Amino acid sequence: MTTGPGRPRLTSQRRPGQTTPEEILDAAGELFTTKGFAATSTRQIAEMVGIRQASLYHHFSNKEEILVALLEETVSPALAAAGRLADAAAPAAVRLHALATYDVTQLTATKWNLGALYLLPELLTERFEPFRAQRTLLRRHYRQLADQALTEITDDSGDTSPALTDLPFRIVESAIATRADIERGLLPGPENEGAAGLLADSCLRALGWTKPMDEIRAKSRALLTEAAGGTPLRL
Repeated sequence: MTTGPGRPRLTSQRRPGQTTPEEILDAAGELFTTKGFAATSTRQIAEMVGIRQASLYHHFSNKEEILVALLEETVSPALAAAGRLADAAAPAAVRLHALATYDVTQLTATKWNLGALYLLPELLTERFEPFRAQRTLLRRHYRQLADQALTEITDDSGDTSPALTDLPFRIVESAIATRADIERGLLPGPENEGAAGLLADSCLRALGWTKPMDEIRAKSRALLTEAAGGTPLRL
């Protein structure tokens, strides 16, 4: 992606964003999630932004590069949060709850349901290997926290099933399908406000946590605020 000024606009600004690349990403996010990636052309994206197709190519070399940038927006914040929480002075159950809360918040609060793009067959190609590697790393963070939390919950340090430690990651990503159903009118909404806490609770319940969740939730919120440098995150 290039960052120069590009060519003059055809029209006044149509999309939200501080820069033309941000406007392009917003338009592409809408088209990819509503019309479909394969059915969307760079010409259509440029028209929604109000720029020439040639101007779009000044910022993104092709449609795949736009998709790469959008996908990175879905995983990079959670990876950064996972890194900050990895060595936090808190039980693993609290850190797992905090990561899940943060991750679900990001997945459900974005303007477009970009997580729905995860199942695109195009993502299996080499071009998207960096994104797949990022998502695999995030999944590993979840598994490690789940494994540690299991030890705390069950007092058992024996080998645990990979399927069990993978459950929290799967539960968090279920927010993507739930959001899609809400947007299609298949489920009542909006449900985003309570989704983060509910799914974070479910991550621990799946691992065997049977105690009330109030204390865990309070510690999770405090930990997220601390990890954000004292600024409360939008939960």
